[in-house]
Amino acid sequence: MTTPLTWHDVLAEEKQQSYFINTLSTVAAERQSGQTIYPPQKDVFNAFRYTELSDVKVVILGQDPYHGPGQAHGLAFSVRPGVAIPLLCSTCIKSLREPCPVLPGQTTATWKAGRARACCC
Repeated sequence: MTTPLTWHDVLAEEKQQSYFINTLSTVAAERQSGQTIYPPQKDVFNAFRYTELSDVKVVILGQDPYHGPGQAHGLAFSVRPGVAIPLLCSTCIKSLREPCPVLPGQTTATWKAGRARACCC
């Protein structure tokens, strides 16, 4: 039986690349200079902490980042309890409440609770 790949396995080499190191250094320098950076340092990469690689089916890149205090906490389409839901997250939640379109060749389509949770919790 093989051990499933982890985020560390697939990102270890990438983390050694100069662009990755430079990006982290730049963000750290900006924080040090007093710039407001979201999410807070403790929440950076929360998606990797809370989601096993083997549970990931889709990765969405390039979405609008949250820019208000208390909104960003390292998870896409997510805010902590008590924080007003941003429009983009609200749209995602609305979409999940609607039936999935049926693709050619399929006879049914449903959202599963676990998949919806990954997007909107």
